[in-house]
Amino acid sequence: MSRHRQKKLPGGRTLRLADQIQKDLAEMIQREVDVSRAGLVTLTGVELTPDYAHAKVYFTVMGAQADAAAAALNEKAGWLHSLLFKQLHIHTVPTLHFLHDQQMSRGMAMNQLIARANEPGMTADDIESEPGRQAEDPDVRGGPLDPAAPDDKPRR
Repeated sequence: MSRHRQKKLPGGRTLRLADQIQKDLAEMIQREVDVSRAGLVTLTGVELTPDYAHAKVYFTVMGAQADAAAAALNEKAGWLHSLLFKQLHIHTVPTLHFLHDQQMSRGMAMNQLIARANEPGMTADDIESEPGRQAEDPDVRGGPLDPAAPDDKPRR
């Protein structure tokens, strides 16, 4: 047995727990959250902090505004937490934070940009000078829309 601690690989228990929380929450939201207020909610992912104290729950919504759905879900977060505590048999059940996942809309926007770039006679200057094209909020899952934005990681 080695005396040196080995680095934990990302995943393992954290990924399994995040997946289980996502499955359980999806069932609970279907039963407990009013569809007329929150719309049809689909959970797209759960990110846990290493100490399992907080969970970012990403969702998409149909039939309602994303802000209204986030408000409805965050209002029910305490109730969902208590139901989750009864269902999961772990010491620490994370505090739930619901965030709208914009990866689908970002993906569609990127597909539109690629389609425009592949049009005959289109140049990069034409695409960059499009009116109304703005970078999205970098704090939202997926990062900025501008592909020319510098990365946080150094390139090798």
